[in-house]
Amino acid sequence: MAGMNFHTRSGLALAAGLIMYNCQENNMKLLIVDDEELTRTGVISSIDWNSLGIDEVIQADDGINGLEAARIHKPEIILCDVRMPRMDGITMLERLESLLPDTVPIFMSGYSDKDYLKAAIKLKAISYIEKPLDPQEIREAVQEARDLYLQKLRSHRGETLHSMETASRLALQLTVPYGANNEIIEHLCGELALHLTAGTYFTAFIVKLNTSLELAEPSKGDIYQALKDFLKHYHMECIYVEKHIQYLVYYVFGSSRPTGPVLQAIGDFFGRMYASCGKYFIAAGDTYCGISRAYHSYASAVILLQSSFFFPSNTFLTGAAMKNIPATRLALPSAPENIFAQALASKNKASCTELLETLFRYFDKNTTLLQNQVKDTYYKLFLALEDTRKQLMVSGSGSESGSIVDDIEGYFTYGELHQALVLKTESFFNDAQNSVQENPTIFLIKDYISQNYMNEGLSVKDISTHVFLSTSYVCTFFKSETGQTLNQYLTEYRMERAKQLLCDPRYKISDISSKVGYSDGNYFGKSFKKYSGLSPSEYREKMTS
Repeated sequence: MAGMNFHTRSGLALAAGLIMYNCQENNMKLLIVDDEELTRTGVISSIDWNSLGIDEVIQADDGINGLEAARIHKPEIILCDVRMPRMDGITMLERLESLLPDTVPIFMSGYSDKDYLKAAIKLKAISYIEKPLDPQEIREAVQEARDLYLQKLRSHRGETLHSMETASRLALQLTVPYGANNEIIEHLCGELALHLTAGTYFTAFIVKLNTSLELAEPSKGDIYQALKDFLKHYHMECIYVEKHIQYLVYYVFGSSRPTGPVLQAIGDFFGRMYASCGKYFIAAGDTYCGISRAYHSYASAVILLQSSFFFPSNTFLTGAAMKNIPATRLALPSAPENIFAQALASKNKASCTELLETLFRYFDKNTTLLQNQVKDTYYKLFLALEDTRKQLMVSGSGSESGSIVDDIEGYFTYGELHQALVLKTESFFNDAQNSVQENPTIFLIKDYISQNYMNEGLSVKDISTHVFLSTSYVCTFFKSETGQTLNQYLTEYRMERAKQLLCDPRYKISDISSKVGYSDGNYFGKSFKKYSGLSPSEYREKMTS
């Protein structure tokens, strides 16, 4: 991706798109078509269908009803009488051949008619069973039919995998400027039987996922297949490639330029498909004509995504929409972190609120600045907040300065980043108003713990060295001033911090233990349950439901 270092994931989640095949392997249906009810019921009752992998048996009393039943239920195997009133079995299966090309037929008849036998062979019947029927013969024929059907499925599966891999390789080639790779592109188009001309229109869509959320992702392979079906309505096709886990690049193309409503419909489709991911962005590049210019559509989508940070999550970004955003903005004060620090030091809440509101109006839905510039500004603001806490010895729920960068990088949008600073600022003023002046040494001890609690090896000796006191004196002094031992306070601090992290879906439970100083996840889980009465997952479910 232009301006970013990406690499393609191996496998491309293609196997996930084959769920439908696995379902068919485990849930087969058999249709019995015979005009004699006694024959149908006799066959059904004399065979253990589950042992043959048949979960459902459907009945029909003639060819016309059999045709309708097959259209509705789509059976994998059809056990069919040859001669029936209204429509015979041969005619019925001839009409079903285009609808259910992989369905395996088994004929049964009391007549040794050569013409029927020839027709059955032409329809690739697995077997021809003569009446009166032998249950063992039926069992063997159904087993053989099942094996043949699974063989067909595996063949299709291989074809599908190859096609998806080839399409992904083609999409990857189109994410770099056209030139030296034109022969590769032509070869891949030939493999896919894509007839792309100088008049083919290309539009790149990029979906950016929030990979820090601990949510079940939809099958990207399934979405790709669903998109191909969706685009048929618009006489368009698509290819896609997954880059760096977080980015999914889709090329949508067709013989005519897509209209605004069509592009919006495709964007809405992606929104529905990726809704289960929680947070995402979708960017549609400009449409270009000719495969040699497909890269330009991709590059324009990348540029849109660079501004996505400044918009609410789940926004669909288009060039047309961006042009409608007003360009005029308020003037941004120089060195806002200094103004912020002065207002904090003087405990002027109104000035802090006014500055934060100015910053939000300036940066929100910004299309000219890069997110790293803004993150740098907010890093200085968070740092000013933490420094002022220390200077004024205001204890409370401050952030450890060592993780400010990690916290900032974890925010998916500017709105989340700004809201975090607003909440931290409110917390500072609440703590400043409510806190009792604390002994300076106790404050230094608590501040040191707040900066180092994530270190599993943090010890009383480390703390005593930091405050230039002996280990025994620090333990006695801390207990007399706070009523807690140092170890009790450290454990409580870690558990309370874990509670905060569990309420934030950006953090995976499996990572939280190490963030609060526990390398052993199981030991952390037991300690957390002992402290809170709930396991980490139970606590998260309770707090987020």
